Amino acid sequence: MTSIDPAEDRPSLLRSAVPMLLTLCALIAAGLCGWWMWQAYMEAPWTRDGTVRAYVVTVTPQVSGRIVELPIKDDRFVHKGDLIAVIEPDDYQIALANAEAAVARAASDRDNKQAQAQRRAELTAIAVSKEEQQSYEAVADMAVAAYQQALANRDQAKLNLSRTRIVSPVNGYVTNLLAQAGDYATSGQRMLSIVDSDSFWVDGYFEESVLNRIRVGDTARVSLMAYPETLTGHVTGIGRGIAISNTQPDDTGLATVNPIFTWVRLAQRVPVRVVLDQVPPSVTLAAGLTATVSITGPVASTGAGNPSPSEASQGPPR
Repeated sequence: MTSIDPAEDRPSLLRSAVPMLLTLCALIAAGLCGWWMWQAYMEAPWTRDGTVRAYVVTVTPQVSGRIVELPIKDDRFVHKGDLIAVIEPDDYQIALANAEAAVARAASDRDNKQAQAQRRAELTAIAVSKEEQQSYEAVADMAVAAYQQALANRDQAKLNLSRTRIVSPVNGYVTNLLAQAGDYATSGQRMLSIVDSDSFWVDGYFEESVLNRIRVGDTARVSLMAYPETLTGHVTGIGRGIAISNTQPDDTGLATVNPIFTWVRLAQRVPVRVVLDQVPPSVTLAAGLTATVSITGPVASTGAGNPSPSEASQGPPR
């Protein structure tokens, strides 16, 4: 009878155990990776629901008239103080001339009335009564008031004339320009709009379940859908209120309460403002661009882990 040496059978046992060990390690690694991705997706403060925003300055003429000059083009950059429109100044120049003439007339009348009041004030009670002296003094005071009013009217006429030249109030880009030279500009009505180039920021709409990991001053990474570059910024504010649909009354004044499933609770989204630290020249910001925002500050890093914007963009929309 032939006996089997255990020492000779040991290599074959090891060879058969290696695939099992490799399979077990692969399963453990896959489980850990899945757990990390789940924690990162569910717990980390990031969102694909981000929007680039900017302040839009509405340029409204303060005087009415026909536009005689419009030295700007749509989507062109203008500096603060640059001339963007000229309203026909003829009527306002005439108004200023009339106001200056009224000032001269009021000054002459004031001097005359003051001289008359001064002469009667120096006369004795025999030559003029006290009542007459007071009357001339009051007339002189009214002449002074009329002169002050003429000065105010002249200043207003000067101001209106200066307002016929409209300059850009901010550095920015002219957008959706519809006005043309020859159009009539009406005081108080929008003539054009300028996107303030110094005011761009990003609003990230985060679920309320991750707000406890976000603090003002945290570092943020912003990935725009239109560009491959990752921008850096910092959190400057967290929204302190959102609209509540249940508080809106209907036509009869009754509360409009939306039905819900008691076993499903949808997390509300709260806007978090992120100011960009630096924008490279290759990136053209425009209000309304879509962005992915990831908070990577020291406070947020205590969470389960934060995916990069490139990793976050590969997951399903949140």
